[in-house]
Amino acid sequence: MRLLFVFLALIIQFFHLLPLNPAPSQWAGPDVLVAIIFAWSVRRPDYVPMLLVALVMLMADMMLQRPPGLWAVLVVCAAEWLKSRERRQRESTFVLEWLTFASTLVVITMIYRAVTMLLMPSPGVLGLSLVQLLMTIAIYPVVVAVSYALLGVRRAAPGDVDRFGKPI
Repeated sequence: MRLLFVFLALIIQFFHLLPLNPAPSQWAGPDVLVAIIFAWSVRRPDYVPMLLVALVMLMADMMLQRPPGLWAVLVVCAAEWLKSRERRQRESTFVLEWLTFASTLVVITMIYRAVTMLLMPSPGVLGLSLVQLLMTIAIYPVVVAVSYALLGVRRAAPGDVDRFGKPI
């Protein structure tokens, strides 16, 4: 599943970098990679270890010409926080999981915007960041459904063990 995660990250970056329209866009698409990382962190934390998430997000920062490491650090910290809450999230409803995802994404987006406004002369258009935030929140149920139905990423049951026999 870790190799599948890296493969999905590469496919997402490939399609994100395709030059489909040379004109600047008036809207920003969702950050599907972050939605996958957060969904898998909540459902199966062992599929997305911290080092792998850091490397994938650092690669994404470099390819998308974002400040290197800033978004990666925020996503890694948020994913680790979500992993720490994974046991509590097992018994919760999907709506509560979605609200947790949305609030976490809002917080790291606000931190990212604040840091880029302090350190960069031109941090980018706020409207595009808000559109991307809303689109990512809206696509989260689709990411969870595809992960569940096609990829088999399910929440760990209370008696499940990993491949080493350790409880999940």
